[in-house]
Amino acid sequence: MGRNSTPAQAFQLKLDLRSGVPVYRQIIDQVRAGMAAGTLSAGDQLPTVRQLAVDLAINPNTVLRAYRELELGGMLETHQGTGTFISEKKITRNNAERERQLAQLAGEFASRAGAAGFTVEELLDRLRELVPQSTQRR
Repeated sequence: MGRNSTPAQAFQLKLDLRSGVPVYRQIIDQVRAGMAAGTLSAGDQLPTVRQLAVDLAINPNTVLRAYRELELGGMLETHQGTGTFISEKKITRNNAERERQLAQLAGEFASRAGAAGFTVEELLDRLRELVPQSTQRR
């Protein structure tokens, strides 16, 4: 897609209001997941704050908070008059920061899965299913 593209149609945000995870955090997590999975790529346009708020039936300030946090993290770029786009810049972190962030994510994910009654082994099996067969290594 490029700068002149319409908002990313293949990417759909879905909220779970019973998850206990704040709505703005769900938006951030889903945009990051979309980038990681390749359903969102550099230059893709996201819906406007107003449009996403209407689509999800939430307060525009919630969308704005999520977009701002993603922008501060270097993942989004907002251009006045044209919209909000996935950043063209590659996010670079040093190895220590990457390891710290991965450990934090893994810990949070494992504890959320455990609270929902899943074992770490079940979680690992499901994560392995997400990796294309050609790139799996055991």
